[in-house]
Amino acid sequence: MFTGIVEELGEVVAVRALPDAARLTVRGPVVTGGAAPGDSIAVNGVCLTVAGLGADTFTADVMAETLARSCLGQLREGSPVNLERPVTLAARLGGHLVQGHVDGTGQIVDRTPGGSWDLMRISMPAELARYVVERGSITVDGVSLTVVQVGPDWFTVSLIPTTLALTTLGRKHPPDPVNLEVDVIAKYVEKLLGDTR
Repeated sequence: MFTGIVEELGEVVAVRALPDAARLTVRGPVVTGGAAPGDSIAVNGVCLTVAGLGADTFTADVMAETLARSCLGQLREGSPVNLERPVTLAARLGGHLVQGHVDGTGQIVDRTPGGSWDLMRISMPAELARYVVERGSITVDGVSLTVVQVGPDWFTVSLIPTTLALTTLGRKHPPDPVNLEVDVIAKYVEKLLGDTR
């Protein structure tokens, strides 16, 4: 479980294609500090298992399902990535409950600069729209954000200076793709009340 508060802007140092998967090696001195094989690290919002460790790098295998459902398959050597270690029970929950299980991908439609913040409109699969509400939470590339407006297949978020400076979202522009994870609580409520689709 994660919070969507990015700890570090890391960098992909190697991508190795496998027959039905990929192996990523990512530089991240903060998230690798104290890490061990088998630990989880979120990479652009996708929970990956540490398979190996270097001095300040970790390697993780990404299965075909994850490559199909997320944007990780588009990463290349040198790509910046948002990194976060799992939350502990003793830590503050600064963002919201994030599983690291991407629900789908969206695309940055437009980006409007404000005084010291940017308003970003992002497309989303129409089937995810029912889980997205104004002033609710959504995870974009692993970043916990508050939804400003919602349309039938899009939503907007405001990006504060800290988010622009410390995450990949400060470097992304239309038509860049992004990973999306909706609030898991909404999905559980829907299940408990009966599927209303």
